[in-house]
Amino acid sequence: MSLMPNAEAWSHDGSDVGILVLHGFTGSPKSVTPWGRSLEGHGWTIRVPRLPGHGTRWQDMNITTWEDWYAEADRAYGELHQRCSSVFVMGLSMGGSLSLRIAQEHGSDIAGLVLVNPAVHSERPDRFLLPAIQRFIPSFPGISNDIAKPGQDEGAYDRMPLKAAHSLTKLWSTVKADIAKVTQPLLLFRSKQDHVVEASNASWILANVSSADATEIVLHDSYHVATLDNDAEQIFSESAAFVRRNAPR
Repeated sequence: MSLMPNAEAWSHDGSDVGILVLHGFTGSPKSVTPWGRSLEGHGWTIRVPRLPGHGTRWQDMNITTWEDWYAEADRAYGELHQRCSSVFVMGLSMGGSLSLRIAQEHGSDIAGLVLVNPAVHSERPDRFLLPAIQRFIPSFPGISNDIAKPGQDEGAYDRMPLKAAHSLTKLWSTVKADIAKVTQPLLLFRSKQDHVVEASNASWILANVSSADATEIVLHDSYHVATLDNDAEQIFSESAAFVRRNAPR
């Protein structure tokens, strides 16, 4: 199994503040490793895992499920939990969905969440057909590289594997059912112009979490993959400030 360029997992061992950074659906660590490296600069311990079925070929995703993706994210979280006194979880798109699930499962062991264009549902008209068509159509055209900044490549598939997409909807349902269990401090970035995830996702999350500290920052010069876009430095600096505010002294 060969990896796409720069799709490998990345990690850094630093202080006892740990940060888990999760990529999105059909993407790879390439889309969020710059985010992780920016946090490395503060001396923290970082894990950027490659989720199963990602970073190779789109067919590999169709033999994985959201439980597989979550298991790898949770394994990386467990590694951080073992070595760090506090752990933050950050995610892009589906990585945000998985971050919410980790927060629901681990409660006060999570010091805070940072989400970039997170998804918990879709408004695509064909979403109602997905349970049926995923049985006999393997893929649709992809949703990759929604980036305003020229010359960027997130390292994602050019096809959307439909069995995997159907499993993703089950992750969303699970996250939504337990959304009140999210009590941790939350920082949510939303691109004003996003061609993949609708703004209603951020609105729903902010309206339904139980976090007393929940902040939304709107990004005005980025599309969906904002961690590689024109507002990336704002995401990096605000994420670091969020960790410094919420990490135990």
